[in-house]
Amino acid sequence: MDLKLKDKVVLVTGGTGGIGTAIVKAFLAEGAKVAFSSTRQSKIDALLPELNAALGQAAGFVADMTKEEDIKAFVENAKKHFGTIDIVVPNAGYEGKAHPVQDMTLELFEKTYMLNVFSVMLLLKYAAPTLIEKKSGSVVVIASAAAYEPTAGNSAYVSSKYAVAGLTKCIAMELGPVGVHVNYICPGPVDTPMMLRIEKDFFGDTMTHEEAMAMLAGTYAMDKRYAKPEEVADAVLFLSSEISAHTAGMGMHIDSKVSPTS
Repeated sequence: MDLKLKDKVVLVTGGTGGIGTAIVKAFLAEGAKVAFSSTRQSKIDALLPELNAALGQAAGFVADMTKEEDIKAFVENAKKHFGTIDIVVPNAGYEGKAHPVQDMTLELFEKTYMLNVFSVMLLLKYAAPTLIEKKSGSVVVIASAAAYEPTAGNSAYVSSKYAVAGLTKCIAMELGPVGVHVNYICPGPVDTPMMLRIEKDFFGDTMTHEEAMAMLAGTYAMDKRYAKPEEVADAVLFLSSEISAHTAGMGMHIDSKVSPTS
């Protein structure tokens, strides 16, 4: 199926992370042009040769997604480089740290919300005017299955994902009337370095990776495994394309867990 993404200009934050890299590669494979952000130039320099992109098809920009001026510069520089913006994928995020509420700090909550909620708002604050002017385009926010499933001891991360889901639904209502469809992806555990950090945070050295995956994914209806980054990227392609143009404000689950709250 042709998703008609060729030559579309895509913004991806956190493009050198596990899910982010899979998203960048997926769009490039469809012939899109991709501007991605990373926190360090060394990460960009390491990724670019792996992409096998055509000349001028991919560009990386150093940007700290906790700083408004960096987010604004990323949008402006990406638009200047490629001439326009068609698709926005706020992907950068932070898993936070697991603590019971009595041990939680305001600093940790602020750090988690800055990346998982405020950076999404700021990215769209600066990218949305181009989409509104064009009266077309799409936004796909990477949220989490945590937007539906509370977890004891993980209040900063979970509540931030509830928040970004609500934010995305509001933006979907704002941009839908001008022709921009906005949705979000809710992956369960994904086989990335972030997931290894989460395992370490929750289980320490008491479990191997395989044992932790068996516990966290053991209730899934299919495969009993974490999602692959490429499976998340495929869902992003679908929700970015005009094939899903009549879908707005939806949270798409990327796991095989059957839940009455799905």
